[in-house]
Amino acid sequence: MDDKFIVRFRGVRGSYPMPGGATLRVGGNTSCVEVWAGSHLIIIDAGTGIIGLGKDLVRKYRASGEKEPIVATMLFSHTHHDHTQGFPFFEPADKGTSVLYLFGPKTFYEDIEEALSRAMLAPTFPVALEELKSLKVMSNIEESEVVVLNQGMGPQILNVYRDEREDSPDTVEINTMRSFAHPKGGVSIYKISWAGKNMVYATDTESYIGGDTRLTKFATGTDLLIHDAQYTNEEYIIGPKQGWGHSTPEMAIAIAQAAKVKKLVLFHHDPSHNDNILAEIEKKAQEAFPNTILAYEGLTIEL
Repeated sequence: MDDKFIVRFRGVRGSYPMPGGATLRVGGNTSCVEVWAGSHLIIIDAGTGIIGLGKDLVRKYRASGEKEPIVATMLFSHTHHDHTQGFPFFEPADKGTSVLYLFGPKTFYEDIEEALSRAMLAPTFPVALEELKSLKVMSNIEESEVVVLNQGMGPQILNVYRDEREDSPDTVEINTMRSFAHPKGGVSIYKISWAGKNMVYATDTESYIGGDTRLTKFATGTDLLIHDAQYTNEEYIIGPKQGWGHSTPEMAIAIAQAAKVKKLVLFHHDPSHNDNILAEIEKKAQEAFPNTILAYEGLTIEL
């Protein structure tokens, strides 16, 4: 994996988990995407999909003769439950040898560390954030900052306007766009760039008349755009779901077309959408933008 850019979907559902026979193909876990940019592990969001990822990482760690610690950079789009509810059950977080770098937006004057800690406070959870044995380095991240990953070093947070940097062929760059098209504080949208390839993760965002021009600019020319597509047009208009902070496949396609992205992945599926409904959504979307695929658990894309 050291020479590859791999994107693997661990949880693709929005709002709340939806296990059962009707969701076997697509999966019922909430948002989590595993990214390998060379030797760097980046995890985006910590919905229930992160639980299986954690078990796989621990299994790999135990099988490793060298016993290299689990080191991961974790990006939170925001701290609504469906994007954080798996973190307390992420096994590497409770391993003393693990090193986790956690980044996310500051919302309502609350740091990402405070938000995660509050979600695990007694009496709603038996283990506090600080009791998890891993080394956790937590920081807010803003649009004016870039996270830089280099081999053998922890992530650096640099100001995009003022700080100088020295890149190597292995350098990973993570840029942030803050979207306020989601209730109660908005979300962070991330772009990960490595070895001449890049991807954009844009979940829990709602479009505008004429499209989201800021997101279009942020995603222009990207190899992979992962975009929220929770509601059908009918649900969005008649529901009504306007103002709920989520998009339709048509909104996602409009961004993909305007930004001239190479591949679009529809993400953050509504819990009421079973496998058959989602198959129809994917088929219709591919008629408008052929290089579209519906996110499902286990989907792996190499850039």
